[in-house]
Amino acid sequence: MPDPFDPLDPLLDRWREPPDLSRSLAPEVWRRIALTEQGASESGGFWRNADAWLSRPPFAILFVTCCALLGLFLAEVRVNRLQREQSAQLARSYLQLIDPLLTAAPAADTP
Repeated sequence: MPDPFDPLDPLLDRWREPPDLSRSLAPEVWRRIALTEQGASESGGFWRNADAWLSRPPFAILFVTCCALLGLFLAEVRVNRLQREQSAQLARSYLQLIDPLLTAAPAADTP
């Protein structure tokens, strides 16, 4: 039974052939490096620069840490506001408990 055709076979066969050493490899490498650097400097942009900075591990760790700290700070602010509202409600309930006439006082003033 013949093996099914695999599209990678011709590519692998071509890879096994010895490379063409008639051209020097170093000038081609430097040409590609120059093209890459030229393209990077021309199309800088905010997102490309941000990607370049965040692809470095120290800056990526710093960014993630800052985001986590900001999230914790915002959560603390929210919890603090909720606790303040709950404390005010508790104080109002306590005042009504010890002096039930506080809620009736505005009604007594009107004739």
